Amino acid sequence: MSELSDLQSRLTNTMETQDLWPADSPWVRRAAENAPRHTFATDRVWDWDGDTYAPVDQARDSARWASLVYGGVYDSTITQVTEGLPTSSLSCEAVVADMLDSLVLEPGHTTLELGTATGRNAALLATRAGPGRVTSVEVDPQLAAAARTNLSLAMADVEVVVGAGELGVPGAGPFDRVMATYAVEVVPWAWVEQTRPGGRLVTPWGRLGHVALTVAPDGCSATGWMQGLATFMPARGTDQGKIWEQVRGDEAPDAEGAFGRTLEPLHRDANVLFALRVILPDIRIRTEADQGVTAWVHDGNSSWATIIAPQTGQAVAYQGGPRRLVTELEEAWQAWETHGAPGLYEFGMTRTPEEQYIWSNDPDTGPKWSTDAPALKTAEQHGATQ
Repeated sequence: MSELSDLQSRLTNTMETQDLWPADSPWVRRAAENAPRHTFATDRVWDWDGDTYAPVDQARDSARWASLVYGGVYDSTITQVTEGLPTSSLSCEAVVADMLDSLVLEPGHTTLELGTATGRNAALLATRAGPGRVTSVEVDPQLAAAARTNLSLAMADVEVVVGAGELGVPGAGPFDRVMATYAVEVVPWAWVEQTRPGGRLVTPWGRLGHVALTVAPDGCSATGWMQGLATFMPARGTDQGKIWEQVRGDEAPDAEGAFGRTLEPLHRDANVLFALRVILPDIRIRTEADQGVTAWVHDGNSSWATIIAPQTGQAVAYQGGPRRLVTELEEAWQAWETHGAPGLYEFGMTRTPEEQYIWSNDPDTGPKWSTDAPALKTAEQHGATQ
């Protein structure tokens, strides 16, 4: 046990060294220290071996198990794999702290959590909100049962409800705070309805970042700013589309040409990647730097592109499928620059009963992008003022 305590201390100190404990929410660090990751971890965790997720059992390999539970500040711990894909985890410490800070949680706040998983985040919420103030929803009955056990051992007074997260808790609320631990493309309207006017809702969006929304006084909309970058698991049962290899297939490219931009910003600058995710919501981009930069782009369906940019010389793009993704990428990149190249924290979201859109700089006058558009789609195309 001393080894686990040492690993916990190392993670805590690394968070401090990297200035990742939120200064405005000092309670987060205290809560995390009092709810160690290993006390909520499953006996079996999972590690990617290059081809698949392989199980690592505490009883058989305690050292490796411990290293996965206490990885780096940005390393999550996979606690469940279903049909070859991760479906539950202990989120990485840095993102846990950042999202809790974004929630602006105060003692006494009634709080709804969507996605109980192991129960650790619910325990952290309860430390701040107080006994009997946190309700957590988990779709998987086995996970819910295990979380109840974990929470009981941690003496955290949390109600765990088995149900579909997108529904919240029908008939309950309104809650002062609502927090999701999994990614959604569109914020379920039930979450907004179950948050009191003036209340705050924090959720991952699109598996790439998280947003904090404040519900309007009339309860008819929720608006707020992006809070940070991270990759999140999607809601259980989400169709994640095809992976790169399936989209690429074995066919030769049907188009080849020069790519007029350097790929370095796409690889190094998260602001560029996030902006392209906003403007091209269905496009997935992965980059790698090795003697230059390579980008793999696809739509999860039938169109793909590979862009190879050597350290010197012209970048070349190869693509296939019905869409010309390279052109879409170049146009989206240009659109972002035309609107002043806003950074991550200059983007925000608005959700109404009818629609959801991302905006930059100002929710009323800034450019807007629909979150379900298959290609470039700004508010100007809807007849709104830019």
